[in-house]
Amino acid sequence: MENFLSREELKMLGLKSYGKDVKIGRHAVLYTPERLEIGNHVRIDDFTVISGNVTLGSRIHISQFCGLYGGESGIVMEDFSGLSSRCSVYAVSDDYTGNSMTNPMVPMEYRPGMLSAPVIIKKHAIVGCSSVILPGVTIEEGSAVGSMCLCNKSTEPWSMYIGIPAKRKGDRKKGILRLEEKLGRELGNG
Repeated sequence: MENFLSREELKMLGLKSYGKDVKIGRHAVLYTPERLEIGNHVRIDDFTVISGNVTLGSRIHISQFCGLYGGESGIVMEDFSGLSSRCSVYAVSDDYTGNSMTNPMVPMEYRPGMLSAPVIIKKHAIVGCSSVILPGVTIEEGSAVGSMCLCNKSTEPWSMYIGIPAKRKGDRKKGILRLEEKLGRELGNG
């Protein structure tokens, strides 16, 4: 048996939309497939959980054991972005102050402090293993977030980040833009 779902199996998932060359691991969990949009050349590895509104561009890789919790606000991953293993991306979070009840089994009226804000991971951004991205954060174009970072604030474009919380540690080179252009020429922008 193939490790990834076949094209016929993808059709049966009830995805909102998906392009060509989409690979979803047999052990990935999609709680709300009707709210998931997937571009072309996307790979979602096993043991990944995706729920809520999530939009994935093209040429994206989401490694094993990642969690994308889009809620209503949603998560957007633009082209050529990626998540290394065990990353967690939250567009929604409970209130931990004690002024609001928590967990999805409690009616919303008892959870007034729940935080919901979109997360955007822009083109060519990459997030290292075991990192966490919180609601309202934008990982700007070309940003590189190192392993085990806590992103509670948006990044700057073409910058590198490390630590808890994530702090800017320098510039990231833009050589991948030339490689993207070359790939586009070789593949006829496919």
